Amino acid sequence: MKPLVLAICIFAFPAAILAQTAAPANAPAKADSKKPVQKPSSEIRRSALKTVEQVTPIDEDPNINLTAEDLEIAKRVFVGTIACELGNSVTLTPSTRRPGFFVVQTKGARFSMHPVESRTGAIRLEDPKRGALWLQLGNKSMLMSQKLGQRLADECMSPEQITLADELKKNPRPGLLDSPVSATGNAPASAPTSPAAAK
Repeated sequence: MKPLVLAICIFAFPAAILAQTAAPANAPAKADSKKPVQKPSSEIRRSALKTVEQVTPIDEDPNINLTAEDLEIAKRVFVGTIACELGNSVTLTPSTRRPGFFVVQTKGARFSMHPVESRTGAIRLEDPKRGALWLQLGNKSMLMSQKLGQRLADECMSPEQITLADELKKNPRPGLLDSPVSATGNAPASAPTSPAAAK
């Protein structure tokens, strides 16, 4: 009898231990086994941009020194909120830290820019750290990401640019390949003949 009770105990004891340690099949999973919630890429991008700005804002970068010509260009930059195509807008604000620098903002992006010499005569602002460019022409402006290779905002027009664009529609400027036109609107007269040639 004792060997029988002993045998039952030997077999029953491990089964009882296993029953206590095994989790029920329908028990909820532990909190630490859950996957971490991933942030959307746009939120990650925004936090990365903030980190870059907090580390070294471009208008505090001692390696960037503006020339007198750069400061003159900065005086011609249109500031304020400028309407662009497709309902977009770009806001340009002069920096409170250093003259000649601008904060350029559009939906989802913020840049700190300064004037850069342009061979074409266009006003050009750049954020070299973030690879962004603001190009201000006579009749429109655009914001480009050189890193992405695309325009972030196009056909942006300040009130002054709208006025010039309307004027160009009424009185278009001649193209490079057009023949020159005199002030009277006629083709240039041929060179006058000399009296000797008239004889």
